[in-house]
Amino acid sequence: MQTNLNRMKVYIAGICSLILTAGVARFSYTSLLPIMQSDAGLNEITGGWLATVNYAGYLTGVLIVANLSNLNHKFTLYRLYLLMAILTTAGMAFTTDIYLWSILRYFSGICTSAGFVLASGLILKWLVSQGKRGELGIHFSGIGLGIFLAALLVELLLAWSVGWQDQWLYLALMGIVFAIPAWVWMPDPAKIIVHHSVKEVVDQPPTKAFAWIFMMAYFCAGYGYVVSATFIVDIVEGFSVLEGRGQQIFILLGLAATPAVLISDLLARRWGYLRTLLLAYVLQIIGIVLPGISENFFVVGIGAILFGATFVACVSLVLTMAGHFYPSNPAKFMGKMTLAYGSAQIIAPTLTGALTSWLGNYDLGLYLSGGIMLFGAFLVMTLIKLSPKI
Repeated sequence: MQTNLNRMKVYIAGICSLILTAGVARFSYTSLLPIMQSDAGLNEITGGWLATVNYAGYLTGVLIVANLSNLNHKFTLYRLYLLMAILTTAGMAFTTDIYLWSILRYFSGICTSAGFVLASGLILKWLVSQGKRGELGIHFSGIGLGIFLAALLVELLLAWSVGWQDQWLYLALMGIVFAIPAWVWMPDPAKIIVHHSVKEVVDQPPTKAFAWIFMMAYFCAGYGYVVSATFIVDIVEGFSVLEGRGQQIFILLGLAATPAVLISDLLARRWGYLRTLLLAYVLQIIGIVLPGISENFFVVGIGAILFGATFVACVSLVLTMAGHFYPSNPAKFMGKMTLAYGSAQIIAPTLTGALTSWLGNYDLGLYLSGGIMLFGAFLVMTLIKLSPKI
C-alpha cells in the first residue's frame, strides 16, 4: 500500500516526476533549440517566444496549485500533469506551426508545476506525517538528473543523425519510463491520513516585510535562472570554436545540479538557509556571466557547473523554507513564491531573444541577467539582517 512506502520510494517518485516534467517536458527544449533553428525554421525571437509561452504555462500551473487547498485534488492533478507532460512532448514532433508549438509548450509548462510544486508539497506533507525532517534536496536532484539524461539522449541521437522530430518522440518515450514510478510511488495524501497518525504542526509565517522581500529576491533568481537555462546550448553553439559542444556543456550543467541540492541542504544545516542562499546567488552570478566574457571551453564549462550547482539549490532552499513557514499546507506558500519566480521567466526569454536578434550575440542578455541576480543578492542580505536565525 502506498501509505507504507518508505522514504526512498517517495523520493524516487519525486525525482522521476522532475525528470519527466522538468528534464523532458521543459529542458529538452534547450537541447533541441539549435537543431530546431537550423532545421525547423526557428530564430532567436521565435525561440525566445516559445520559451516565454512555456513559462507562462508554468505560471498558470502554479496559479492553479496556489488556489487549491484540497490535497486529494492536488494528487489527482499531479497524475494528470504527468500524462500531459508526455503527450505535449510527443506532440512537438507532429507540427511545424508556431501557433501549435506555442499551445504545446504552454500546456507543457503547466505540467512542469507537477514536479516543482505539487510533488514538493506532497512529499513535504508525507515527511511531516512520518515525523521526518522536511528537506527537499534529494527531491530536487531530479532537476539536474533530468537535464543530464535529456541532454545525453539528445547528444546520442545527434550522433546517430536522428532528426529533431524523432528526437521529441524518443524524449516522450523516455518520459513514459520515468512516469511509472512517479505515478505509482507518490503517496496518496488521503491514504496517509487514514493509515498514519499525523503529528500536529504549527505554521510559523514570516512577517509581511520578509515575505515581500523574499518574493522579490526569488523574482531576481527566476530571471537569472531562465536566460542561461533556456539559451546555454545555443550560446555555446554560437561560438565558432565550440560548435558542436553545446550538449556537452549542458550535460556538465545537469551533472553539477544533481548533487548540489544535497550539498546545499548540508550547508543550510550549518550556516542557515539564508546564508546558504546568498552563497548560491553569488556563485550563480559568476556562472551566468562567464560565457559572456570567454569562449574557452574550460571557462564556459566552469560557468555551466557553477550555474547548474546553484540554480537548483536556490529553488530547493526557497521552497524548503516555504514549507517550514507553512507545514500545514506547504504547497500554498510554495505557489506564491513560485509565482514570483515564474513571472520573471515570462519576461526574460522574449527580452533576451530580442536583444540577441538585435545585437547578434547573447552578451547583453547574460550581463542583464547577472545584474538582476546581483540585486537579488542584496535583497537576500536584507533578509539576513531581518531574520539572522533563518
